[in-house]
Amino acid sequence: MEELVFRVNRYDPEAKEGSHYDIFEFESGDAELSDLTVLDCLVRIKEEFDGSLTFRHSCGHGTCGSCAVLINGENRLACETKISDFIGSEESAIEVSPLPGFPIIKDLVVDLEALYENDKKVKPYLIEGDSRPSDSERLQTPKELEEYNQATECIMCGACTSSCPTYWDKKSYLGPAAFVRGFRWNYDNRDQGQEERMEEMDDQAGGFWGCNKVFNCSEACPKDIDTVGAIDKLKRKALGF
Repeated sequence: MEELVFRVNRYDPEAKEGSHYDIFEFESGDAELSDLTVLDCLVRIKEEFDGSLTFRHSCGHGTCGSCAVLINGENRLACETKISDFIGSEESAIEVSPLPGFPIIKDLVVDLEALYENDKKVKPYLIEGDSRPSDSERLQTPKELEEYNQATECIMCGACTSSCPTYWDKKSYLGPAAFVRGFRWNYDNRDQGQEERMEEMDDQAGGFWGCNKVFNCSEACPKDIDTVGAIDKLKRKALGF
């Protein structure tokens, strides 16, 4: 048996004391440790210890992005983070906190409204323009798909944006998630909305020029998207390269 210790952030908007951490301890059989995830443990804590613990989760397979939290100081998906990663480490407990940079609603749940609003600004959808074919498919070669294919893996979990120092300091900054989504469509050869998106992204107040290449966003992305690389390509495009 393995003794597991969790330090979980608690925040009640109706209470006055602000955030604090609760400690939860329980044992897990050695046989299940290889597959056990942080999300599994949060569900167990809620079911067996404290039903008021609040967190988001849905698919449990790293697709919906709803369970993104801060785990031992790193932005991760709780459903993809294995407990076995922490067994034998110097950390005495597994600490789970809400994503930084966003207002906390309750416990591990943050308000992502700003993330979604910034996403809307970059128009993350195909803009047809006047060149829509009337009687044929929009053809695309494998090479053309390769230009932006990695960016299609974005699940809008918010991990990249919440790890960005520029976003922490400047809420007008659109953030890495919005830029990756804008990049995805601006580099799609079937799209005709590049100029519209660039009006939002190539902006001194909230645009990609605020990126200081700290690389937190690339490291935080659970899908290993090269967010800094995407932002660099947008900058080069804006300069005519």
